[in-house]
Amino acid sequence: QVQLVESGGGLVQAGGSLKLSCAASGSIASRHVMGWYRQVSDKERELVATLSSGGWANYADSVKGRAIIPNHGVDYARYLEMSSLKSEDAGVYFCYYRPREGVIRDYWGQGTQVTVSS
Repeated sequence: QVQLVESGGGLVQAGGSLKLSCAASGSIASRHVMGWYRQVSDKERELVATLSSGGWANYADSVKGRAIIPNHGVDYARYLEMSSLKSEDAGVYFCYYRPREGVIRDYWGQGTQVTVSS
């Protein structure tokens, strides 16, 4: 089993910046994808950014140029840095992990709330 714990959410001013952290525990597959999704109210959870174990980063169009998922070469943590926050960036941010070997399934953290004030 894999557990994911997010931290770093909170209240951010529009135009400000945000840093989120995800700590993973358990057995992390050598080949995997880990990153961030977000959800607003009852809308569908949407991709923010992910980083594969091979170093490939994938960003949602809505955050390109404003978000970085740093590659520290660490399998047990993921970070997200966002700048120039907009009201539409508000929501619950979930850490996400999916192995690419063995038993393939999605893992989610409990989420951390991000509120953007104008």
